[in-house]
Amino acid sequence: MKVLVAVFSAEGRTGRIAGQAAAHKGWDCYEIQPVKPYTKADIRWTNPLSRCNREKFGKQVVPVKGTVEGFDRYDAVLIGFPIWYGCAPNVVNSFCSGYDFTGKKVALFATSGGSGIGKTKEKLQPFVKGAGILDAILVSDGDDLVSYAEKVFGV
Repeated sequence: MKVLVAVFSAEGRTGRIAGQAAAHKGWDCYEIQPVKPYTKADIRWTNPLSRCNREKFGKQVVPVKGTVEGFDRYDAVLIGFPIWYGCAPNVVNSFCSGYDFTGKKVALFATSGGSGIGKTKEKLQPFVKGAGILDAILVSDGDDLVSYAEKVFGV
């Protein structure tokens, strides 16, 4: 089974976890990046005027830089991100909207500084065209992600 780990990492933690798991299992890893990179000030959620707040509460589409070459060749896709407001950041919604997931197994993983996974799966589902999201979990390290993928995907 060919697995893609697609990850958005605002401050590096989620990306490190994804990279550890991908390297351990030989999976491909793709970094989801907004066209306009986030600064520290942009992701300061305690500031009601910060970019992340304006995007989330304004339901803004956040353009994504680049595309996954050969997306069709993947059987399974793990989508990772930090939890923002109990769900995926808008840039992840935009990433998912750009692909047809028909015939793929899809699962989510997230990191969090204290929030639970909430209704992340249900909120991201409308953006994952052609496939049902199998599961969503909070992870704290690469081993957690490997164990999770083995359970959900059978890899």
